[in-house]
Amino acid sequence: MAGSLIKIQETIVSSSTASVSLVGIDSTYDVYKVVISDIQPTTDNRNLLYRVTKSGSSQSDSEYDNAGKSLRTASSFFNSSGNNATSVSFAFSLGNNTGEKANAVLYLFNFANASEYSYATVESNFLDVTPELLGYQGGVVHTVASASDGVNFTLASSDNFANGSTFVLYGLRK
Repeated sequence: MAGSLIKIQETIVSSSTASVSLVGIDSTYDVYKVVISDIQPTTDNRNLLYRVTKSGSSQSDSEYDNAGKSLRTASSFFNSSGNNATSVSFAFSLGNNTGEKANAVLYLFNFANASEYSYATVESNFLDVTPELLGYQGGVVHTVASASDGVNFTLASSDNFANGSTFVLYGLRK
């Protein structure tokens, strides 16, 4: 994939931040990639939340469906799914202790197509100080047939991202 990733936007949190949006998705590329690294909430036990943006605004309508498999080193894996939600989480109960960080990769499809749903595949991993390594693999769809121009990330309970959290949007060269 060397040379096929074109960086569109990067946000590195330098002070406590409640929301990060990555915008700039258009018809230039068929597929976009988001890389999230070193995510940590300022308060313990928070979920990372995902939404699409349209005209730069985060969409909090009840149109998000998801399905995936949650993986855990300390117990059995389990399936998870939901529909008609106002957001989707793929990194759960994130901690704010030293070393508790989350990372994820999302591939975004159909975002610029006004007559299709915007959907993403997701792979994430996160560490709890127990210690336990956790992960998630699945998919997300925003069931509104209209173009989306980006993605938005927040934390549950109106928490903030800690310094050093990094979000990058790439286009995949056709």
